[in-house]
Amino acid sequence: MLGLNTSPGDLEAGEFGFSALPGREAEARAAIDQAIEYACAVKAQAFHVMAGKAHGAEAEAVFCSNLAYACSLAAPLNITVLIEPLNGYDVPGYFLNNTAQASRLIGSMSLPNLKLMFDCYHVARQEGDVAARLEELLPIIGHIQFASVPERGLPDQGALCYDELFSRIKALGYVAPLGAEYRPEGATDASLDWLARFGD
Repeated sequence: MLGLNTSPGDLEAGEFGFSALPGREAEARAAIDQAIEYACAVKAQAFHVMAGKAHGAEAEAVFCSNLAYACSLAAPLNITVLIEPLNGYDVPGYFLNNTAQASRLIGSMSLPNLKLMFDCYHVARQEGDVAARLEELLPIIGHIQFASVPERGLPDQGALCYDELFSRIKALGYVAPLGAEYRPEGATDASLDWLARFGD
């Protein structure tokens, strides 16, 4: 188990996390406490703090405060706290929606265990040049995920060439596991033929 998310809340009601929502700090911190408990139980080395749908300076201040809380609890346990920009097509209104914003927050907070979850799918949908963003952001990346673009399906389909991208990731010296976060058309086990194509 590489990592997990904090609770997104009520997805049917449109929620997608609490950590950047003014007035919901207690829920955000309860979700962080729960994520740390779960991470310890399954020996996961990271968890993703879901920001939620919000905007503005107050939301940013609340998000940073909750991230500082998460990092302070996670650091003694050698757990990395991740933040992930989500594209505005899939999650309209999400507070963290591009890598420049995430990089600025990570730089301003200067917490050693606060890292970027770089999702190739979200970056491609929102920003375009995935390889360039990867190279630029590598020092702050804590985890990389992938899926086809724009369908978010198997990585050997779609517009993003993962043959080249995986080779680039390897050439950059990134050796941690990658996360396949895609939507299979059927059972996940039956969707793994792409592994043979990409090898190690």
